[in-house]
Amino acid sequence: MIMVGFLIAVIWGVGAAMKAPRRARWIMVGILMAAVIAAQLVLPDGHPLRAATGGDARLWLLLLGLAAVVWGYAAVLRAVKARVRPVAAAGPDVIAADELTRYARHIMLREVGGTGQRALRNARVLVVGAGGLGSPALLYLAASGVGTIGVIDDDRVDLSNLQRQVIHRDDGRGLPKVQSAMQAMLALNPHVTVRPYDRRLTEEIAADLIADYDLVLDGCDNFDTRYLVNRVCVAAGVPLIAAALTQWEGQISLYDPARGTPCYACVFPDRPAPGLVPTCAEAGVIGPLPGVMGSMMAVEAVKALTGAGAGLGGRLMIYDALYAETRIVQVPARADCTVCGGRGLKTAAPRAKV
Repeated sequence: MIMVGFLIAVIWGVGAAMKAPRRARWIMVGILMAAVIAAQLVLPDGHPLRAATGGDARLWLLLLGLAAVVWGYAAVLRAVKARVRPVAAAGPDVIAADELTRYARHIMLREVGGTGQRALRNARVLVVGAGGLGSPALLYLAASGVGTIGVIDDDRVDLSNLQRQVIHRDDGRGLPKVQSAMQAMLALNPHVTVRPYDRRLTEEIAADLIADYDLVLDGCDNFDTRYLVNRVCVAAGVPLIAAALTQWEGQISLYDPARGTPCYACVFPDRPAPGLVPTCAEAGVIGPLPGVMGSMMAVEAVKALTGAGAGLGGRLMIYDALYAETRIVQVPARADCTVCGGRGLKTAAPRAKV
């Protein structure tokens, strides 16, 4: 084997000195390897030349196979980069060169590719709430390359948040949650634009704010805001991904009557009686559960923005962490819904990307 390695080094070195093309040098190495393998197959056991070149053709075939796998992987990466290589002055739709490596695992997915990654880069997503659900959703939206991320919350980071709100840090206690979240997102991905709104979402600002976004993720912790977000999203025709949780259980769905799904009020027409659905502060919540549900929100958002797969429109996913069970319930639109008026029944059609 040492002799073969020496011959390969000589071929490569002499070729480089003579300024031979790399392709020609590889051809010469290939001829040498073919001769070595032929010698292993033709010469009898114990022959000096066979012993000097490894003694077994299977060894060289294994090494060549590994080299072929490495070469193939490199060729795939080169092909992916060639598909989305930026062109000078090509405009904002082109992915920057240093983003290719960052998003390579996305771009290699046929359901996303370069087109889907550009769609994420051009998307504007508003997240209502920077708490348990908003924390993982915001981090994964930023990591995924969503170009503009708005986050609205009027709360401050508190020690009791840190058991589950993973976007915040201990040294950020007392900071507005939107500022703490913005710092974490930009530290993770400086290519995204973050719009922090340090205030409560109210009737006065909701319509103008939501109209500026392509998609809304609702991770708030009170029913007044949930119903407000739903009403405004229905009126603006903006898709809504909403999740909720308590103790060990979470639920999530996509609400988009303009594209044939029910709205939130179709599924939950009446708010629960006081005390029936306690808050996390009242009933507790297992720490990783918001991470699971918030990550699901981010996955559904990426799917909606890229057109990948089938979303949760018309289906309510319920996750029971205590017993490791997941159920999906069909939730049709209601003709008598006071918010959307059953618009989802009239517009039901194969779902297009947002």
